[in-house]
Amino acid sequence: MRELLRSNDAVLISFAQSVLSAAGIRSFVADQHMSLAEGSIGAFPRRLMVEAEAWSGARRELLAAGLGTSLIDEGEERP
Repeated sequence: MRELLRSNDAVLISFAQSVLSAAGIRSFVADQHMSLAEGSIGAFPRRLMVEAEAWSGARRELLAAGLGTSLIDEGEERP
């Protein structure tokens, strides 16, 4: 799995998942429960993950949907 975007904005994550689903790309929200448990301080943003093979295509779909400023750059992923 590769990280595609990171955000505390649940609406943004939901929209991105919807775009990917419409394109037939499966995604997974990591740290969703941790983000809810810590409250609203923003210490643990949710991460939208896709399979490594789908990362480039998923990135293109989200760019086309206008989410380019929210995407993780190639070298910006967490280890």
